[in-house]
Amino acid sequence: MNARADDATIDAGVGVAGRLHELHGLKADALPIDELLARGEPVVLRGIARDWELVTEGMRSMHAAMDCLRRHDNGQPVTYSWGGQDVRGRPFYNDDLTGLNFEVRRSGLSQVLDGIAAHADDASPPTYYVASLLIDTRLPGLRAGNDLALAAQGIEAPPSIWIGNRVTASCHYDAMNNIAVCAVGRRRFTLFPPEQIHNLYPGPLDPTPGGQAVSLVDFDKPDFTRFPRFRDALAAGRSAVLEPGDAVFIPSLWWHHVQALEAFNVLVNYWWSSVPAYVPTPMHALYHAIWALRDRPAREKQAWREVFEHYVFGPPETAREQLPPQAQGALGPIDETLARQLRAMLIAKLNR
Repeated sequence: MNARADDATIDAGVGVAGRLHELHGLKADALPIDELLARGEPVVLRGIARDWELVTEGMRSMHAAMDCLRRHDNGQPVTYSWGGQDVRGRPFYNDDLTGLNFEVRRSGLSQVLDGIAAHADDASPPTYYVASLLIDTRLPGLRAGNDLALAAQGIEAPPSIWIGNRVTASCHYDAMNNIAVCAVGRRRFTLFPPEQIHNLYPGPLDPTPGGQAVSLVDFDKPDFTRFPRFRDALAAGRSAVLEPGDAVFIPSLWWHHVQALEAFNVLVNYWWSSVPAYVPTPMHALYHAIWALRDRPAREKQAWREVFEHYVFGPPETAREQLPPQAQGALGPIDETLARQLRAMLIAKLNR
């Protein structure tokens, strides 16, 4: 591996006010998932994956970690992001925000690893980034020695792997809960609570560099003239540098900016929802609300805000307390049957 960057600079991050809370001495097969969810805040899990095969190999050398991945590669092509030196390791929007600043390519994983290795000592290498590759389908066998065993706690969260060089995943949020394990190399995580969305200046909803809108702020060189409220976000932000074998729990909708700090980096993450699979992502509701509500007069929007507070954001029992069970319909507890009925009803109405 290349020599580390200056630790003081790394720990300072972009100038956020706080540090992430940390837990030590936890076992991978006994994570306190319910406590983490109840806490509702990000937590660093120091050393939780220190015994993973991939972590151990990565501590030996970059090439040992690459060989570990090659041993489990099933040979199927992978999709990855590639950008020239001008991308500076930051897959992002293009200059006028109508497209992206990188190419999407396909090749064998081994060829991607060769490309990363060939430029490992470059001061400004091209960007290589394999994002969200499902381990079970593309690297069969890797999970046996590199897993948090969340299934033992009843959590369905198939792990994904992220492979690249010094890549920055610009600040974004995910709809699901997340545990991200730093397997090879180090990463700096900078996180913000959901209410900071107003101060993070999200970019377009489509296209996006990685599936979600990302902050337009360049954390390496923040433009406070263009983005003055970003100072307020920094005051609420928290950061930490993860070493190989460390992980971070990121609750749903927390914004996170992730910087890979070495010439070769691998991360394994687990996404899962707090509700059953028959409950869809709220992103669908967001698009529908933009379409149906956003451009209505302010008076109407305020009235609809009250309607949503009553039926959606308030206690579900309050909205149905005056109704007997047989009359509750969509207001009743959502189970798989009601979920199918609601889906069919919405499809029918949207297709009129």
